This record gives sequence, structure tokens and C-alpha cells, in this order.
Amino acid sequence: MAIASRLRARGVLSRCESSNLRSLLWPFLNRGFSSSSIPFHLERVGFIGLGNMGFHMASNLITAGYKITVHDINYDALKKFSDKGIPTKETPCEVAESSDVIITMLPSSSNVLDVYTGQNGLLHCRSHLSPWLFIDSSTIDPQTSRILSTNISKCLLKEKKGFADNPLMLDAPVSGGVPAAEAGTLTFMVGGLEEAYLAAKPLFLSMGKQTIYCGSSGNGAAAKICNNLAMAVSMLGVSEAFVLGQHLGITASTLTKIFNSSSARCWSSYNPVPGVMEGVPSSRNYDGGFASKLMAKDLTLAMTSAGEIGLKCPLTSEARDIYMELCAKGYDSKDFSCVFRHFYSAYLNAKVGTTCACSDGIIPHHLDMSAWIDFGWSRLLTGKIGVGLKEMGIIVINPF
Repeated sequence: MAIASRLRARGVLSRCESSNLRSLLWPFLNRGFSSSSIPFHLERVGFIGLGNMGFHMASNLITAGYKITVHDINYDALKKFSDKGIPTKETPCEVAESSDVIITMLPSSSNVLDVYTGQNGLLHCRSHLSPWLFIDSSTIDPQTSRILSTNISKCLLKEKKGFADNPLMLDAPVSGGVPAAEAGTLTFMVGGLEEAYLAAKPLFLSMGKQTIYCGSSGNGAAAKICNNLAMAVSMLGVSEAFVLGQHLGITASTLTKIFNSSSARCWSSYNPVPGVMEGVPSSRNYDGGFASKLMAKDLTLAMTSAGEIGLKCPLTSEARDIYMELCAKGYDSKDFSCVFRHFYSAYLNAKVGTTCACSDGIIPHHLDMSAWIDFGWSRLLTGKIGVGLKEMGIIVINPF
């Protein structure tokens, strides 16, 4: 559906408070968006933060035809772009000088503040800014997003572009993880002025498949931490259910069929147990995906936000403690679904049996589930060391 139709249907133009904003949105009245027709006010994009997510997002913008300038503190990340002839800059301020729009994708609130307000930051020349729009796709606390948005709106543009007297900011965190960033299928949760959101939509659709307007400044950030809170708690519940079910004699594959065809179906049920599904982090030793350290960070953001309004969140608190424990044990870079192996399987172990057989493919209730996981169904975990099943006279059948 053409963006022009969406604008007319929603009456956006009639709600614009200034003729400048009308002129910003006017190009969409006469044409629909396509990757080959980039609006003039979005043509030059500065991208800062070329990590696992940012690298793919910036690459998709290049593929879509945008003129990209990039910056990262990691030289190797910059070199991947400079080798392809993409302009790179040494500081955020230099990126801003040659951009109409800035997109940042950074690890934490402190990183965002440093890039925007630090020495040689994006707002270093705050009285004469070149970009008319700043988009932060980092997962940070809503308060930081709102403070930055207010500060940016007080700045002046170096050159009037015919649609705004002051620069604007959108907080636009994403969902979908690295696979979606690479495939260009991210979901953007956007907070800020709605007219700016609609004007920037071509950018979002060059990196993702869906955008959701969440309301005023900071609401995109708030939506993201709420989403990740729910995802963390559901992963703990699904993992706990898998371990309990298998200790009661039900295979992981059977439980998966039940969960995914009934009311337990959710993102987490696709699937934390190794050997059940292909193409998910649990099938590759929990590598890739969404790192446990990032989940711990996001749960901390949720707890902080809840504390600011006096809201008790006991499940969030428990989930944060579990993920902090995983990180302390060295699993910080593993996908957050590793909680199945490294927390529940370790804490809910049954006593190890040494005289049983598994000829029916079902794990007896007294067998340690982590034996099947950590040693590829060929060893048992004891309290000290893995012991070969053959040495113990146990017949091994893949229980999944």
C-alpha cells in the first residue's frame, strides 16, 4: 500500500501544525515508496554502531540505494565498509556533518549518551546541526530517549531544508535479532512525532518488514523493554516446563508438538532444547541469537523503569537474577535460550541411575536430562565428570 494512501487515510496532512511539515510529507502524495525512489530528505544517512545488528542494518540501507556514511569505535568493523568504498568517519560529529538523517545502534544508554553528547559527539555543533532527523534504534531506558529528544529539539539546523526549523528525534528499537537484521525483516517500535515517523518510514522498510508507531517520545524504548521482559519470562517458563516434562517421561519432541499446537505456543517454544529444531540457537550450541548479557541488561532497564513509578515486578526481578547468574558463569555471549541447559538442567537434576535402559526412546525420570544435552546422548553428567554410558551398561536411544 502506498504511503500516500496511508497519509490520506489517517488525515496526517490535515493534522500537521506547520506548512514545513506538510512540505516534508508532500512527496508521498504523488508516489508510493519503493527502494528505487528515495525521498530527498532521507538520501544521506549516517549510521553509527556497526555491531552484530548495526552491520546488517547499514548493509541493507546500502543495498536499498541510500548514500551511507558510517562510524564505529571498532576499526575492523569500519574496514568492512571502507573496503567496499563506503565513506567512514573517525567521530560521530564528522558523520553528522555529511548526513540528512542519523541512525544509531548502540549497546547501552551510556554509549548512546556518549555518542550524542560526548566530545566530538553528534550534538557537538548543537547550534548548527546538518541532520534534520536522529533515529536511535538502541535498546535503552525511556527516560534517556526523552531527554535526548528534548535536547535535540532545542537545536537549530545548519541549513533549512524546507520542512523543519529544528531537528527531530525518533526512538526506534527493533525486534527480530541478528537473523532478522540480516534478512531485512526487523520490526521497528517507534516513539516520537508521528509525522516524523511517517516521513522516515521508507528508511525503516529498507531494514525491516514492519513498523509500529507507539506514541510520543520514549514510547518506542518502553515498548521494547516490555517486549523483552515478556520474552525472558516466557523463556524461563518454557524451559522449566521442558525439564519437568522430560523428568516425568515425556520427550522434548512430544512436548514441542503439544506446546506449538496449543495454548503454550510462543516465541520461546521454538525452541530451547538442543536437537529438536533446526536453524535456532539451541541447534548450534546456543551461538548467535540474542545474547544473555543483553537480556540481563534489558531486564535491568525494566526493573529500573518499574522502580521509577513504584511498580513491583517479581517475575522480572527473578528473571534478571537468573540471567545475571548465567552471565557470571560465563554464558553471557550465549543466546538467552541457554537458560534451559545452564540453569534448569543444572538445578533440577534427578539422581543419576546406572542400571537402566532407554530402549523405548523415553528418558526415565531418574536420568539426568543434562546428560542428553551436554554430551550428545553419549555421556551422563555426574557431580564430578562425564561418564561414558557404554561403560555403565546403558543402551542409548536418541530421546528427541
